[in-house]
Amino acid sequence: MGSTIRAHERLADPPALAPRSRMSVTATGQPLGMDVSSFQGNVDWQTAAAGGAQFAYIKATESTGYINPYLYSQFTGAYAAGIIRGSYHFALPDQSSGADQAAYFTTHGGQWSGDGKTLPPMLDMEYNPYGPTCYGMSASQLTSWIADFNNAVHATTGRYPVIYTTTDWWTACTGNTPAFAATSPLFIARYASSPGVMPAGWGYQTIWQYSDVGIFPGDADVFNGSLAQLRSFAVGGQSTSVSSVPNPITVRYQQLGGSSSYLGAPVDAIHVVPGGQAQTFQYGMLLSSAATGVHEVHGAIYATYRAYGGPSGPLGLPLSDETTTPDRIGRFNHFSGSGGSIYWSPSAGAHEVQGMIRARWASVGWERSRLGYPVSNEYAIKGGRRSDFVGGAITWIAGSAGIWYW
Repeated sequence: MGSTIRAHERLADPPALAPRSRMSVTATGQPLGMDVSSFQGNVDWQTAAAGGAQFAYIKATESTGYINPYLYSQFTGAYAAGIIRGSYHFALPDQSSGADQAAYFTTHGGQWSGDGKTLPPMLDMEYNPYGPTCYGMSASQLTSWIADFNNAVHATTGRYPVIYTTTDWWTACTGNTPAFAATSPLFIARYASSPGVMPAGWGYQTIWQYSDVGIFPGDADVFNGSLAQLRSFAVGGQSTSVSSVPNPITVRYQQLGGSSSYLGAPVDAIHVVPGGQAQTFQYGMLLSSAATGVHEVHGAIYATYRAYGGPSGPLGLPLSDETTTPDRIGRFNHFSGSGGSIYWSPSAGAHEVQGMIRARWASVGWERSRLGYPVSNEYAIKGGRRSDFVGGAITWIAGSAGIWYW
């Protein structure tokens, strides 16, 4: 698992820098793990457990013609050492159907039980080691193949498989589909000091393979949660971990249609912003907080919002989605900071209105007043501030309640 990554991805840390990633991971106190195959042979599981290993994934099968000859000893050895373990299938989608490979996997070590010691089955989707990177298949063909595999595993085991991949491969070969984020936990591989940007639909990783060298045999992994949450993940229960509870931004993105929506594909992972969280997409942003809820900003309004500093600027977080104005001509978003809004109209574009100027504009009827839509952002004048509108301007002078004139 991950045998092809170093050869394909420039961002992979060289082995000499692996301790840097390990230091950042161990500092979190999250459960450490490993993944192994026949390459590791007879693993000393007791020593691994004594060194802190708490979970492991073990290769079971590849395509429909290979079974790991060490599978039984590795699987039972991990169990005897008290390590929570699961098995994985290395996919070769160009050789047979997803359902056929799922059947081979689940009859040769790919089963799951709720004993608290068995992780859900896993599907290894990565660079083709034997030919074209994407197996000579289109994004839609690969997406269909994965769905075929996942559904067959779920029908047999009762669990949807974990998906192991890298963001680069997933983007290049599946078109960055978000189709599986709602059912399959993500096992992301990235050999660096952070897991980086997630594939579309996933706002977080359940497991991160942060290096192909480590203190245990095989590749070095870390679970995104506590030990109690790892155990809950194994038995199929819900936990309060970010690994198990979808982020509201992820849920909303999926509801909007994922990468097929007007937001487009993600360009970064969910991250902290002043007062909440946010994720940036090709054509907009989703922002969330307990006080404001989850709202989108996109298009021309997003461009103006970004020019004003986005969530770090005076407008703060959005209080509404982009909404059609009562006159059915324009669009707007309201924001939490400085009593601000951004209004767009076909003739004037998108402009912000805030503070006392916005309050005065609202008091006379917003865009349906004689003033109409804003045609400028608020700007400084001698002794005050002004915003221009189609039918005039509103000027605020320091120390006054504002002067409105046409």
